[in-house]
Amino acid sequence: MKVATDVLALLSASRTEGNKLFITEGQLEKSLYARLDKTLKAAGGKWNTKAKAHLFESDAAEAIENIIMTGEVTVPQDFGYFPTPAAVVTKLLDLAQLGVGMFALEPSAGRGAIAQALILKGVDVSCVELLPENAKHLIDAKVYQSVVVGDFLSVEPVQRYDRVVMNPPFDKKRSDIHHVLHALKFLKPRGLLVAVMPTGVMFREDALSRDFRGIVSARSGSIVNLPDASFKASGTLVSTCIAIIPA
Repeated sequence: MKVATDVLALLSASRTEGNKLFITEGQLEKSLYARLDKTLKAAGGKWNTKAKAHLFESDAAEAIENIIMTGEVTVPQDFGYFPTPAAVVTKLLDLAQLGVGMFALEPSAGRGAIAQALILKGVDVSCVELLPENAKHLIDAKVYQSVVVGDFLSVEPVQRYDRVVMNPPFDKKRSDIHHVLHALKFLKPRGLLVAVMPTGVMFREDALSRDFRGIVSARSGSIVNLPDASFKASGTLVSTCIAIIPA
């Protein structure tokens, strides 16, 4: 997310103290403050009336310096991260045909919306998550078999999972297809993968999409539509579907 020059100027003039950021300018024009507050929220800073400062989970100076140096703030959506809404999680689990004691992989696990639901179904879960702040939530939960912090596409496949249940990144690079194809390599024989994907996989005529549909068909899988605006609460109106693919 690009940050405007006037907001960068305010951040440059700010004062930090540990995890606190103090804006040293006087009364700000309403729209300028709104843009400043949006930037700080995206960077992890939340206004605290008692402290009269924006509070960060870690060092505020480091967070602000990164914004000033780059002129932008990275938000999870830049990595195609959109948390899975509860209704979509329920649909994924219904289609996954789960059994108590199964071993499941949740790649691109975010903050555990799917993984937590799998745990409640009596499934043992391993997670992979790219974003460190998200991964910290998974590690702190202390309920998963393992949490790998990094790019799922760089994880060496091991055929050890009964199920893969996933919400891969939504982005222009078609990461969803690449992630799903990689995830299939982790399934045991007779395993099953269910994945949320943008509906483009159902009708796009590029080679990647056609090859993907061919793989789904060859494995006697299917792709089902989700209701319109299923991810609205997570910040995107992209149309989505669920791919169900046997090992």
